[in-house]
Amino acid sequence: MPRLISAALVLRRDPRLLKLPPYISLLCIIVGVVWLLVLPLDQYSRRTYISENALLPGQVHTYFGGSDQNVFRAYRHEVDALYTANKTNIEVNDELEQIFKGVGLKVGRQNYTYSSGGNTYGGENVYAILQAPRGDATEAIVLVAAWKNVKEEFNRNGLALALALTRYFRRWSLWSKDIILVVPPDSRAGPQAWVDAYHDAHDPTSVASLPIKSGALQGAIALDYAQESRFESVHIVYDGVNGQLPNLDLINSVVNIASGQMGMESSLQGMWKHNQKYDDNLKTVLRGMLRQALGHASGPHSSFIPYHVDAITLHPVGNGWHDEMGLGRLVEGMFRSLNNLLEKLHQSFFFYLLIHKHRFVSIGTYLPSAMLIAANFTIMAIALWVRSGYVEKTEKKKEINEKSETDGKTKGGEVVKGKEAAPVSKTAERETVERETLLPLTLVAGCQFIGVIPLFVFNQTPSSLLTPIFVLFALFNVALPHLASYFITNSTSKPPTTQQYQLIKSFSLLLLGMFLSSLATLNFSLAFLIGLLSSPLSFTRPWPGSPVARYAQVLLLHVLSPPAVLLVGSAVAGVGVSNVLEEAAFGWHVWGLYTPLVIWCVWWPAWIVGCLVVLGQPGEGIGGKEKKA
Repeated sequence: MPRLISAALVLRRDPRLLKLPPYISLLCIIVGVVWLLVLPLDQYSRRTYISENALLPGQVHTYFGGSDQNVFRAYRHEVDALYTANKTNIEVNDELEQIFKGVGLKVGRQNYTYSSGGNTYGGENVYAILQAPRGDATEAIVLVAAWKNVKEEFNRNGLALALALTRYFRRWSLWSKDIILVVPPDSRAGPQAWVDAYHDAHDPTSVASLPIKSGALQGAIALDYAQESRFESVHIVYDGVNGQLPNLDLINSVVNIASGQMGMESSLQGMWKHNQKYDDNLKTVLRGMLRQALGHASGPHSSFIPYHVDAITLHPVGNGWHDEMGLGRLVEGMFRSLNNLLEKLHQSFFFYLLIHKHRFVSIGTYLPSAMLIAANFTIMAIALWVRSGYVEKTEKKKEINEKSETDGKTKGGEVVKGKEAAPVSKTAERETVERETLLPLTLVAGCQFIGVIPLFVFNQTPSSLLTPIFVLFALFNVALPHLASYFITNSTSKPPTTQQYQLIKSFSLLLLGMFLSSLATLNFSLAFLIGLLSSPLSFTRPWPGSPVARYAQVLLLHVLSPPAVLLVGSAVAGVGVSNVLEEAAFGWHVWGLYTPLVIWCVWWPAWIVGCLVVLGQPGEGIGGKEKKA
């Protein structure tokens, strides 16, 4: 044991160890990316299954149909009349309230007003509660049918079907949970206002309280049926705010009932035709990760998930032979399954990546890929901290040839080589030095603080000014590292030394690795994408004697800067950058979206520090240019 300890101490002081971290860091990044790319293979995914046995999906006979189709057509006629007459939100709710009361339901209405980007988002929600004949109003299931869907299309068939289903459910005495039908005027602000008020988490100055309530919400199903024709399959939209997901059993139940009982196809992430091969599996995973990373609401259901209310949106797509009665029976089957629950869904997974409707990857399988990328920053931070505590000291030594008998003599002005001088040898010694941490800590803390500026500006700027403000910020973003580096190097009495640049980079990477590793457990996709785009920061270094290498690396960092990625992403998606910023501001004010916080207060400060390190000109001092002996 003493020998092992002694060998370990000797190995710890070996300078060759400090050359390994960059290679280990690069290996972590490569392995993390490869790890993600192998997940779509069947060997690394699992087949979906129902964990909660009480659900019993598809085990009951559904009766919605027949004469109920005439009821559906009557409601659709009334809804069409309201839409074509261009009635206001209040007038529409007046008509809907009369319909609900005619069925025998309790009705409530709620006003809300949100402000974001200089715009006002207001309206009035109307909802009705069907009290369970066999329940005590302690639990409830929600059916959502917004007047307009997320694309601002009139949800004609969805609202009519919800009204017909509510009237149909009223005739049954088997319900042990209350059923709440919510009709918001839109699919973005309205559902959020209703859910916040239901859980008493709203701001009374902008969102009114609910006049009537039921019990704890056990689940929610939203209908988005705006197309006029019959449909081919049901698109299951399940992404929640900030990348949160519903319990996997809810999605599995829809797939099970649709395919096993209704003979209906189902699809995920916009993959209408899925061949269950590697390429389609990878597309499904990447689309799901992108939606999860953006974190915005993908439907009326998204507002329920942060309150641990499992919810999805059913969206019929394609042209086929299925009609609204088939979709109604699917919803009936889902409500019958949720009615069987004795407690909230908890048996199955809340963290997963869906490969297709029958296969998924659990968190224990995919999490290491993001953790490896986050670990590369921590490894480099620790290595730089260790390296900054030492300085190499070189001494010249000459070995005298012991065989020579006489010293060198001078004869006639010439040197007589009575002794033979051996070649000059250099021995590197490591000397412990004190770390100068005040400047690095101040600089890194300052960079973290200025991230609040773009976060505030883009969330408070009116929508009409977002494009010019973004252009100005992009130009400022290009000039900021150069101006800051010039100020630090030339406007101070003592420019930063090599040791201080090492500590600056170490502190920044340590924060970045800590943030991303914590974020990976909450929003895996956002942590993975930010970590991958930030990976060049691990390999930044000052280039005092090589301007070409310095500006080449700075150019690479500018290409991967947050404004550049935002601009390229907007162009690829086919939307304006102002629309993206407006959506982010809306999410920040209404949904509690934290993606802008991660971009401007985690990623952007680390990028600034990386540019400062590359542009740095280390001065003389500890860790800088060594004085001659």
